[in-house]
Amino acid sequence: MKRFTGWIPWLPAVALAAFSCGATAVFGAGATAASSGGTTAATPDDEAGIKQLQVLQADAWNRHDAAAYAALFTEDGDCINVVGWWWKGREQIESKLKAAFAFVFHESQLTVTDTAVRLLSPTIAVAHVSWTMTGAKVPPGMPEPKQGIEIQVLQKKSGHWLIQSFQNTNAIPERPFPLGPPPVPGKP
Repeated sequence: MKRFTGWIPWLPAVALAAFSCGATAVFGAGATAASSGGTTAATPDDEAGIKQLQVLQADAWNRHDAAAYAALFTEDGDCINVVGWWWKGREQIESKLKAAFAFVFHESQLTVTDTAVRLLSPTIAVAHVSWTMTGAKVPPGMPEPKQGIEIQVLQKKSGHWLIQSFQNTNAIPERPFPLGPPPVPGKP
């Protein structure tokens, strides 16, 4: 078996994702940011700015305003939606959302239920954003987005937090892994 010893282009992204799975600061009622090895403590302004970004996200979505939603991204930001479609750049994000809001998400309502943030530097943060949704009219064969979690890489530009990269995932409530195969009907 040949062993690969070259550079792996996706490894930095995996390392970032693994790094972001450590200690987090949960921003909820009365919560503050915490710092743990390799992270930077959030200032009250950072906390407020990141919380406000999530409020603006839900507001733009619920108004079905593709331009306002896309404006929450950096110019070269990207978005991977719940079905894995990858949109690159603010212009494409706006265009794709405009089409989505025309019917599929025309009556949808997004609620952000939790936000956990880890500051990697004074201008870079990773946020895990839990959400619920109602009112989506998905075509056959596509999963209905009822609840999920986003991972956002955020960048502070000119004093404001923007989304640099965004991955959205449908979620189901966690349950224990099976301890064996399911029983076969008619067999003891």
